Amino acid sequence: MQDMVMRAVLGGIVVSTFALLGDVLKPKSFAGLFAAAPSVALATLALAVHKHGADYASIEGEFMLLGAVAFFIYASVASRLMMRQKWAALPVTALALVIWLGAALGMERWVAR
Repeated sequence: MQDMVMRAVLGGIVVSTFALLGDVLKPKSFAGLFAAAPSVALATLALAVHKHGADYASIEGEFMLLGAVAFFIYASVASRLMMRQKWAALPVTALALVIWLGAALGMERWVAR
């Protein structure tokens, strides 16, 4: 229970900080982007360092970076198909999810070696 309270407090502080940063930047649509993923990742890493140590948190951080790369691939494929090829959202999502899964699992296997 203490971990959940700490995660909520720490996450709230970091979310607020990133929301302020996103509010200052232009376009304003960046506010949501900066408020979500980085703040959750930083809160998770801080708790991992506190509970399991820096070595464990560094491994988590590496996999978070790989997840970001896989998401970038997903977003690139999805935006290209929807904006340039004019595909509908459902087939784009299905295809891009398969590509995302392949990229994420492929990078995970590459790093695990």
